[in-house]
Amino acid sequence: MRLTTKGRYAVTAMLDLALQQGLRPVTLQDIAVNQEISLSYLEQLFARLRRNGLVKGTRGPGGGYRLSRDADEISIATIISAVDEKADMTRCGGEGNCQNGEPCLTHELWSELSLKIFGFLDNITLGKLIHRPEVIAVAERQESVRQGLRSGQLKTVVVEAERLSATG
Repeated sequence: MRLTTKGRYAVTAMLDLALQQGLRPVTLQDIAVNQEISLSYLEQLFARLRRNGLVKGTRGPGGGYRLSRDADEISIATIISAVDEKADMTRCGGEGNCQNGEPCLTHELWSELSLKIFGFLDNITLGKLIHRPEVIAVAERQESVRQGLRSGQLKTVVVEAERLSATG
């Protein structure tokens, strides 16, 4: 699968958005800080996500982004496809012209694997991910860090988060 940082970051950003759904619109700056992703890169990704109807934006003070539909209706494959990524293991991009214009010896094998990967990712939604215990634990840790940043107690929060992850 040719999954680059574009696809991984889009899924991560959308998951962050899903975790905060219903609270308030989420700014790209918040996602950038939470997930350590460049703000300019997020702007490019969200332009594609918005064009593909996965997010909607609100302008002005208190503005930001929300999911355009329920998290249970947005699959990981949909997100990856929205940012022009492909679940393709073939070296020919699925064209079947990998060896002098013809399919190579293993073309069908890699094509089948690509379909299985896409199917796997299409069966996982943001809604399913936000209920996974490991995702919840990371989200809680990130929220603790954010709260610490807001209150100026980052060092205390980081030490506490490290203690919790060591015991958990």
